[in-house]
Amino acid sequence: MTNSIRRIHVTAAVAALAFVFAVGNGQVTAKPERAPADNGELSTFEASDRHRQVSRKVTELMSRFHYSRAPIDNALSSAVLDRYLDTIDGQRLYLLADDVSSFNRYRYELDDRVGNGDLEPVFDMFSVYRERYRDRLKFALALLDEGKLDFESEEIFRFDRSEESWPETRDEQDALWRQRVTNDALTLKLAGREWDEVADTLTRRYERMLERMEQLSSDDVFSTFMNAFANTMDPHTSYLSPRNQEEYQIQMSLSYEGIGASLQIEDEMVTIIEVIPGGPAAADGTLKPRDRITGVGEGAEGEGDIEDVVGWRLDDVVQLIRGPGGTKVRLRILPAGAPPGSQEDIIELERDQVRLEAQAASKKIEEYEHEGETRRIGVIKIPSFYQDFNARRRGNNDYTSTTRDVERLLGELKEAEVDGVVVDLRGNGGGHLSEATSLSGLFIDTGPVVQLRNTRGQVEVLDDRGNGPVYDGPLAVLVNRYSASASEIFAAAVQDYGRGIVIGQRTFGKGSVQNLYSLDDFIPGEGYGQLTLTIGKYYRVTGGSTQHRGVEPDIELPSPVDVSLVGESARETALPWDQISPTRFRATDTISDSAIALLAHYHAQRSIGDPDFDYLLADIEAFMTMRDRKEVSLNLETRRAEREAIETARLERENRRRQALGLPELDDVEELADADAPDVILTTAVNILGDMVRIGALAPDEVERAARALQ
Repeated sequence: MTNSIRRIHVTAAVAALAFVFAVGNGQVTAKPERAPADNGELSTFEASDRHRQVSRKVTELMSRFHYSRAPIDNALSSAVLDRYLDTIDGQRLYLLADDVSSFNRYRYELDDRVGNGDLEPVFDMFSVYRERYRDRLKFALALLDEGKLDFESEEIFRFDRSEESWPETRDEQDALWRQRVTNDALTLKLAGREWDEVADTLTRRYERMLERMEQLSSDDVFSTFMNAFANTMDPHTSYLSPRNQEEYQIQMSLSYEGIGASLQIEDEMVTIIEVIPGGPAAADGTLKPRDRITGVGEGAEGEGDIEDVVGWRLDDVVQLIRGPGGTKVRLRILPAGAPPGSQEDIIELERDQVRLEAQAASKKIEEYEHEGETRRIGVIKIPSFYQDFNARRRGNNDYTSTTRDVERLLGELKEAEVDGVVVDLRGNGGGHLSEATSLSGLFIDTGPVVQLRNTRGQVEVLDDRGNGPVYDGPLAVLVNRYSASASEIFAAAVQDYGRGIVIGQRTFGKGSVQNLYSLDDFIPGEGYGQLTLTIGKYYRVTGGSTQHRGVEPDIELPSPVDVSLVGESARETALPWDQISPTRFRATDTISDSAIALLAHYHAQRSIGDPDFDYLLADIEAFMTMRDRKEVSLNLETRRAEREAIETARLERENRRRQALGLPELDDVEELADADAPDVILTTAVNILGDMVRIGALAPDEVERAARALQ
């Protein structure tokens, strides 16, 4: 058996399959208007009056209202061309170097052309791309027909070509595609498939990709370009076509079905962008951002085959995943960062309907021993900053909100006489800004929480207007790279007021503010779509922005997430960090540098020889080694040996941990899927907060002396 099975039964909620409509990294729109020409001929791409009006209005709105106030000039035009080419052929697989060279005639014209509604270059470039795309897929199909792929070669295939040059000649391109098809076939053979099944699967995959290209319409091409144009300003500025605008509104209604994840197509694979709170994936914690869905099957294990979905349209994959509540769907997952041919997992989910309460904050109490004494730490997990806005608008005084739920949980933890509280914001991508400010008020005294600066340079200070803190005991905020936006505002406030310590990994760095502009409000008529435009930035009370830099933890913990690859700072067009004047605030609590140094020392000492912590570090190191690979062997036996070595090492790491803890060892790697993995990071945060409770009983001069003794 080559795939491990994990069963996930979710009875509470399933969030909808969210769509990422902003085109990027090779994605086309989620539901394009398909318009192939009659008689087997391809349709001609050309701009409509609607396209011209939209391009003019989008250019105008971006130049007037975008936060950066960047001029729409030749420099931007050059960047737009590069982003457009990266969008349609980011892996340098289809276009030739001569094609790209010929497109350079548009390099310093796109700003004027798009502003004037002249979109001829956009469709001209895409037409060339479509021609090359069709040629390459037909070449791949011919290779499969010949059946002469060599699995004993010593060639090396570079599967990540994002930094490579476009091929110079057809011969060079043919060699590249022969390697690609061989690698695709090897990946399937490593999963235990015979050649006939491999050839059939790849034939259907390539034919589907070819069909997808031939069904694209002028609307698709226009949306793809407009998003490349918008994303050049910053990653959160985007254009939604009328059809995608409708889908977006359905998504935001929280009344949908699916796996509970935002998806988009990247390099012909459905990629997880975000795991949505309240869904089955979030409840189980299995799916992670950047994981890739390579197959979908209906029903439980043994009820049917898993359909290969590499190269499928996003909306077609969505239709496979969606289904009636109570039914099951299986997903074949290639983990984030894993090279082609790596071990894939099969995840079994039970579909259900989303419930707002499934996103609610929850609590538990963790106990640990210190010097013969049992300490109790309360943990409050907050998946998102939510608020039942409709109930509040109707005048319902019992509307659901993050702040109300956390206030209730804090009361219960105080009754349980916990020694401290950890607020767990790992994976919390944000939500309502008002909830971030009011939640901060549960822990700090009345005062400013965050500053908001708009396009015109005007600064608004957002205050907590509560009646003082609800909880004033020892506090830690646990974050990771996927803690973003409202999470960062809360963590920064706790840190700036000296109210608690921030533990974990540097946060995402999403400190920008967006506004939605319906283009129907600016252009006579309807059906023009909408523009999401960045119009402001958030700043801490100290004046520093959360944008780009995020929030640096007081005590950093290890993580498999590479900040150079994930987060705002990893995005080429992200707005930079900057600083404005601090606002007046009073930090009534302070945590000295000496106290932080002491906590870090205690943590380091405790981690030495800790089997769980050692396992975490070894697992991260193995993941980093695999993720850093950009190329693979095209020799079947070499690849098979590499995979076996990876799985053997994985089993050995787990058994070393088990042996050290006195647990029974596992016999084979298949048992790993059903083994309970410890939450080492949470346990570490709980222990650090316990140390904080301990040194909190010391006088300041005692803390200083203890810290100096470490030097």
